[in-house]
Amino acid sequence: MCKVTDLRQSVLARNDRGAQDLREELVARGTVMVNLLSSPGSGKTALLESELGLARLRGVPVAALTADLATENDATRLARSGAPVRQVLTDGLCHLESAMVRSHVDSWLPEGTHLLFVENVGNLVCPASYDLGESLRVVLASVTEGEDKPLKYPTAFGLAHLVVVTKHDIAQAVGFDEPAFLAAVAQVNPGVEVVVTSSRDGEGAGVLLERALAVHAGAAVHRPVMARTAVDHGNPHPHGHGHTHPHPDPREDGAGDTHSVGHTH
Repeated sequence: MCKVTDLRQSVLARNDRGAQDLREELVARGTVMVNLLSSPGSGKTALLESELGLARLRGVPVAALTADLATENDATRLARSGAPVRQVLTDGLCHLESAMVRSHVDSWLPEGTHLLFVENVGNLVCPASYDLGESLRVVLASVTEGEDKPLKYPTAFGLAHLVVVTKHDIAQAVGFDEPAFLAAVAQVNPGVEVVVTSSRDGEGAGVLLERALAVHAGAAVHRPVMARTAVDHGNPHPHGHGHTHPHPDPREDGAGDTHSVGHTH
């Protein structure tokens, strides 16, 4: 058991080092990476397609990587936005790692890209432990998944810089208890901003893009309590998930706006 644990810690530590190097290089070239995590079927691709389209209309240089175990279906959908898109096939791996992202950044990412959106593998367990080198980590949850998901997946939600509720147009129809969801989010990640969206009726359209552009302009991001705890316990990789330590970010909480629900900073 110790050997297995040591191996996992070694893998995560190596990933953290690569992620930190990649983050610094992206910041130096003026690119903000946005890591999107969610369960399968949350509406992540639909939301990202919409945000990429809005970015293109506004003349914002954006690109996207989308990861799946198989098929290039999501890349085909996202490419309809007109943004540069690349599919990452993980060949059965349930998450992306920083080295996988780096290979595409080095060989493909267009110069001058302001925002790189990474659609992680649909999974709220494994991807939560791997820092990709992102500056903004976003966790999405659809109203069809229930209000208790933040408590069932505390690492994913507890390390988010932003939480996005999707498919809000059918919240009443499926009996989504929004106050209970907000309370669950606040329990694992106090103070994180929660925004509601619907790709069908356009609610919250452009909010994700605005938050990412604010980070690109130098705005601070929310710093999760779980991340602060990791720093207090001497995590040598302040941005990463080395060992059992979560994903901290050194900047303090940024400002929320009228699109948000619950508590914002």
